Amino acid sequence: MGRLHDSMLRLVKPFTHRDYALLASALIISTFAAGMWAVAMVYQVRRLGGGPLELSVVATSNAVGLLALVLLGGILADRYSCRKIVILVQLLLVLIMSVTALLALTGAITLWHLMLTSFLAGAGSAFFFPAYSALLPRILPPKDLLAANGLEGTVRPVVHTALGPMVAGFLVAAISPAHAIAGIALCHVIAIFVLRRIAHRKEYDAPEPADSTVVAPSVLRQLREGVGYTMRTSWLRWTLIFSVISVFTFIGPFEVLLPFIVSDHLGGDAKLFGYTLAFFGAGSAIGSLLIASAKFPRRYLTLMTACWCLGTLPLAAVGYVDAAWMLFAILLLFGITDSAGMVIWGTLLQRRVPKHLLGRISSLDFFVSLALMPLSMAVAGPLSHVLSLQSIFVIAGTASPIFGLLAWWAGRFAHDEIDHPLHSTSETQASL
Repeated sequence: MGRLHDSMLRLVKPFTHRDYALLASALIISTFAAGMWAVAMVYQVRRLGGGPLELSVVATSNAVGLLALVLLGGILADRYSCRKIVILVQLLLVLIMSVTALLALTGAITLWHLMLTSFLAGAGSAFFFPAYSALLPRILPPKDLLAANGLEGTVRPVVHTALGPMVAGFLVAAISPAHAIAGIALCHVIAIFVLRRIAHRKEYDAPEPADSTVVAPSVLRQLREGVGYTMRTSWLRWTLIFSVISVFTFIGPFEVLLPFIVSDHLGGDAKLFGYTLAFFGAGSAIGSLLIASAKFPRRYLTLMTACWCLGTLPLAAVGYVDAAWMLFAILLLFGITDSAGMVIWGTLLQRRVPKHLLGRISSLDFFVSLALMPLSMAVAGPLSHVLSLQSIFVIAGTASPIFGLLAWWAGRFAHDEIDHPLHSTSETQASL
């Protein structure tokens, strides 16, 4: 009972900081709105007579907006007020969604309007999340960051993949997609009111320069500084290399080929596929909650790498499942380990990366980790005509463990985590 009580106290401790409670509430509202858009967009495209191709174009526009501007978003987070950036992003989204809803309500909306809206929504995320990541360690003490990241990892899949789409689906069915889009605009209005209540403190509104003698460095110089820090920092460099390879090898099969496992191997329909994704989402929430309720691990780099390596290994068996419960178990475990590693990683960046670089490093992490995602999804389909689904999922499951061990060894993770302990309450900065 004592341990359970300590774990619960650790989980809720971040909310004793008023500014964090406000920031976290705004993040939840914004994530809820993004989940609504995922459904409203689909049915607005269909209302225009669009099919899979048109829907793919609109959805891809969102990813393009994110990847095209996320590096700039990281630079601005280190250059200007993080508090003001997150508010301005919400204001931009209010304007975008309001105009889109008005066009849809009047029947004037076209496919290119939806493409532009999707692109700008992705661009908003490119500026919001680096600023959020840079702002969080300025609000919370180091000892509370793990719980905050874990709670975010717990709430996000529930809000984004369940509650937001459920409410949007109700509005679409009861009224129209246009009204669901109007609801999205309203969510962002509420987020603005919440964010404006965050205190106007100097550490939120002014970047922390690496060198006080340098005045207003150029954007290109700031980008070079972020890339240079990444290349000099062994644990960071090798984790990002591992992430690129891992995402490329498993995301395509997971996103593109998993539905065919459900239909061709299990004889399932869309309902069964929905249950399959629900187990992955449940696993993500469980993994985040488990890490968030514990102390920061002493062997944090080793545990993080082990989670990502062991988590993808069961994917090698996906092509051989002959019962739905087996697939559910695999994706539940995958979700638990993937999110557990992500919570450690997010906290690690906030604890060890210097604050004046955190926005840029967060955006580089975003960019590098997701850069090959579209290519992976593009390759997965044609590859299924050359290799069997079993072979593809074996590669997807075993590539990450192999390259993860290589990164752990080459980056000297075991030595690094001992030399730079983070389980104490003191904040560790700038470990090269």
